[in-house]
Amino acid sequence: MPINRRLITDQDFSEALERHLRVRVFQDDQLIGSGGIIIRFDDQTIVVQSSVSDLAYHSRKQCEFFEIKK
Repeated sequence: MPINRRLITDQDFSEALERHLRVRVFQDDQLIGSGGIIIRFDDQTIVVQSSVSDLAYHSRKQCEFFEIKK
């Protein structure tokens, strides 16, 4: 059963980026993305890649991000 850890700080996002951790993305209490990795982030946007051609841009303020640990 996977364990979720919420990503909040720049340090959390940096660790997820460096370690290629899988993430889940929620917006308005609904799951909108799962299993992708963070490839870029800044103060406003988090970019998640799920496959070679699948990039998703998420608002950092409107979404919640969770690391998936197995």
